[in-house]
Amino acid sequence: MWIGCTLLTFLCWGIADLFYKIGNQGKGEGNHLKTGVFVGFIMGIHATIFLLIKETNIQVLDLLRYLPVSILYISSMVIGYRGLKYLELSISSPIQNTSGVITAILLLLIFQEHFDFPFYIAVILIFIGIFALSSIELQENKEQRKNFYKSNTLKKVLSLTILFPLIYCLLDGAGTFLDGIYLDKLSLIEEDTALVAYEYTFLIYGIITYIYLRMKKIPMEGPKEAPKLLAALFETAGQFFYVYAMSGNATISAPIVGSYCVLSMLLSRVYLKEKLTKKEYCFISLVLIGILILAIMDI
Repeated sequence: MWIGCTLLTFLCWGIADLFYKIGNQGKGEGNHLKTGVFVGFIMGIHATIFLLIKETNIQVLDLLRYLPVSILYISSMVIGYRGLKYLELSISSPIQNTSGVITAILLLLIFQEHFDFPFYIAVILIFIGIFALSSIELQENKEQRKNFYKSNTLKKVLSLTILFPLIYCLLDGAGTFLDGIYLDKLSLIEEDTALVAYEYTFLIYGIITYIYLRMKKIPMEGPKEAPKLLAALFETAGQFFYVYAMSGNATISAPIVGSYCVLSMLLSRVYLKEKLTKKEYCFISLVLIGILILAIMDI
C-alpha cells in the first residue's frame, strides 16, 4: 500500500508544482501569500471532511505534538512560493530537489538500515539525475541572472538566489526527516492524526495570511486565481497520500516523493511549452529509472 501512496504523492505534487508555476507567473501583488491562503483553506476543508467521514478524534495536544513538523513544512512551502517569482534566476533546483535523497541518507545513517544493492543504485541515479537537470537549468538562465546581478545589490542577490533555496532545503529536509521518525521509525503519531494536525495548522496560517491581505487591501482576482486553487487541491491530495507513504517506509518514499520536479518538468513541456533538450530528457530518464527500481523493490 505504501508504495502506491508514494507514487500517488509523486503524481499529485508534480501536478501541483505545474499549477504553482502558472499561478505565480506575472506581477500580481502578493501571489505567494495568496497561494498559501488557498492551500490553507483547502487543507482545512479536507481535514474537516476527513474527520467527519473517519470519525477520528483529534485533540489540541495532537496539534502541538506534531507542531514541529508542521512548522518546518509550512515555513519551507512559504519560502518556496516566494522563490517561484525568481525561479529562472536562482540555484533553487539543485539545492531544493535533492532534499529527499539527503533525508534518505540521514535515515540510513542514524537508524543503521540496510537495503539490497538496487536501492543504492536507485538513490544514486535519482540524485545524479536531479542535480544534472538543475545544473543544466542553471547554465541556460545564465544571462538572466547576470542582468539581475548587475541591477541589484549583493544582499538581494544572495537572499533571492542562494539563501531562499538553501533555507527551503534545510526546512523541507528537516520536516521529511522528522516525519520519518514520527510516522515510521518510532511511530510517535498515527497517520490520520498527523494528516489532520498538519492541515489544521496550515488552515491557521491561511486565515492569518488572509487577514493580512485584507488589511493591506490586496484583492483576490477571481478567475485569475484558479491555478492557485488547482495547485492547492493537488497539494492537499498529495499530502493525504504522503503521510501513508512515509509511515510505510520513509527511507524509500523520501527520494521518490522528492523527485516530483521531473514530472513537473514534463508537464511544463506539454502545457507551458517549455523546451527540453536531449540531455534533459536523458537525465529525466535516469530519475524515472531510479524511481522504477525503488517501486519494484516493494513488489
